[in-house]
Parts: sequence; C-alpha cells; structure tokens
Amino acid sequence: MKLVILLRKDLKMPIGKSGAQCAHAAVDVVLKSKRKKVDEWLEKSSGKKVVLAVKDNKELIKFNQLAKKEGLTTALIKDAGKTFFKKPTITCLGIGPDKEEKIDKITKILKTVN
Repeated sequence: MKLVILLRKDLKMPIGKSGAQCAHAAVDVVLKSKRKKVDEWLEKSSGKKVVLAVKDNKELIKFNQLAKKEGLTTALIKDAGKTFFKKPTITCLGIGPDKEEKIDKITKILKTVN
C-alpha cells in the first residue's frame, strides 16, 4: 500500500511551496478515500508516500485520467495564486492510498523528485 504525489517540475517552485502543495495533495486524497483503505495503508505500510515528478500540466492531467480509469482515488491540487503564483495554478496530484501494484501500473515510468 502506498500514496503517490505527482509534482509538476516545470513550475520551479521553492522547496517550501512544493512541500506545502504536496501536503495538500496527501491530505486531500486521504480525506477522499474510503476509511478501510486508509486504515490498511497505515497498518501495512506505515503511511508510505512517494513524490514523483511530471514535466508539466498536460502530463499531470494525463496521469489523473489514467488513475481515475483504474479506479484509483485522486486529488488534483490548484494553488489559489495569492503568493508564489500570479493566478490559480494546478501544481500536483495525489493518488491513493492503494495497492502498490495498482498505482505502479500507471506511475512506474516516473522518477522521484530530486
């Protein structure tokens, strides 16, 4: 069991902003998930989270659609545009928590954020 967050690399957000956006994605996707899956994720993997990089908004939207097609819970995060960005901006996507194999089927080609 794991939860993944896909983060747009083209936005070049400061590390604090990236962290906050990823936190929004993790919280939102867990709140949308069924309690049974959340409990299983916490029990079996101690709440494993992985942050992966996508190149841009187009790729992020593609992964959101793929995840939904596979029946995975998703949370697309849009920053309000009041601090770093000048307008509302989609920054990241939370997927899961769910079985690793199910998530990896979609995200295995992506690399971790560095």
